[in-house]
Amino acid sequence: MKNYRNFIFGMVVFIMVINYIDRGAIAYAQKDIIQAFGFNTAAWGAVLGYFGYGYMFGALFGGVLADRKGPKFVWILAGLLWSIFEITTVFAGEIGMALFGGSALAGFAMLRIMFGLAEGPVFSTMNRTNANWVPAKDRGFFIGLGSVGAPFGAMLTAPVAVGLLSITSWKMMFIILGAIGIIWCIIFSKVFTNLPENHPKVSKEELAVIRSKTDLLENENIAEREEMKIKWYHFFKNRTLVFNAIGYFGYMYVNFLLLTWTPKYLQDVFHFKLSSLWYLGMIPWIGACFTLLLGGKISDALRRRTGNLRIARSGLAVVSLLLTAVCFLLIPTADSIVGVMTLMAIGNAFNFLPASVYFSVILDTEPRKAGTFTGITHFIANVASIVAPTLTGVLVSKFGYTSMFAAAVVAVIVGMGAMMFVKPGINSLENKRITK
Repeated sequence: MKNYRNFIFGMVVFIMVINYIDRGAIAYAQKDIIQAFGFNTAAWGAVLGYFGYGYMFGALFGGVLADRKGPKFVWILAGLLWSIFEITTVFAGEIGMALFGGSALAGFAMLRIMFGLAEGPVFSTMNRTNANWVPAKDRGFFIGLGSVGAPFGAMLTAPVAVGLLSITSWKMMFIILGAIGIIWCIIFSKVFTNLPENHPKVSKEELAVIRSKTDLLENENIAEREEMKIKWYHFFKNRTLVFNAIGYFGYMYVNFLLLTWTPKYLQDVFHFKLSSLWYLGMIPWIGACFTLLLGGKISDALRRRTGNLRIARSGLAVVSLLLTAVCFLLIPTADSIVGVMTLMAIGNAFNFLPASVYFSVILDTEPRKAGTFTGITHFIANVASIVAPTLTGVLVSKFGYTSMFAAAVVAVIVGMGAMMFVKPGINSLENKRITK
């Protein structure tokens, strides 16, 4: 194969799709689960939010493991564990009632936290894989390619979940999805190595492209094979990395809001039945599938033409987040389902346009610690995976669904403000101090 790295990232895209379907499927089973265990709106928001507690720490520790043990170890371990916990969700209510004083909610809390912990390492490990396998000139595109599994998986969650629910039970849905993840792990363990240097299907010509320094900008860096002395806490000495994580929070808030609350919003406000959600649930994610890849290409093109990483990365993010905020601000003013879904889709498309930027900033600034620093970034940003579904449950129960979109606008504006202070590259004052 002339470019074996393309096959590797095809496998990465596939597992990212599975990852997002696995985490989002529960939102389409909400009616059956709520009826079975008697959860109210606030409790259901808590069920969705518990995932984030584990997800934060999974991202953090997964990034460290990806740097120390290599991405292959983490891909296989995480994939197997989250697939097992996906299957075990079938018994969450019964486990809670048996072990936690008759509380089904406690059972779902435990299983969702463990499931989130197992899914957490995915983006950190993907960025470590990117640092090892991708030339600097193509970072934006390949990060976008790997990450496109997120909106594509979120888009497919609706037809896959609704399809499975229509022919079987919610419990069997979780079992089938978990089994697919286990099969992927077996295949990936046979076709992937931590470094392209160690893979027999990577030619000398392809390796030369991957390790080339000829296209590097003055303030860019690439991953080296030798062990780095940079410590994990150096992340917090670099303002660019910290503000980048806060910017990523704004993006993640919208991501998890739509992933977890769109089905219930459509059922409660517009009174759609489950059979209609297979296509309505796809709409907010269609544009995002294209803009994520497009954003990576735009960012790489801006890098080449301007030679300025700040314009190519943070500039793109600021403009995109501003447009996202405008769209979500307008959603409550729409008086029809067509208007709501159109604004939601356009807003989410703008939200995903700079999705590759947040990972590119880490690689531009310190690729030699890509896994660890991506893990810390994800840990900070994934506060949104708790706040978005949990806060929404509280706000909706007290103020209605308009408050859900107002909170999203605030989160996006916070992220946009943070990205104004991001200055990617190894020549930042903080990074000079770290690497001396």
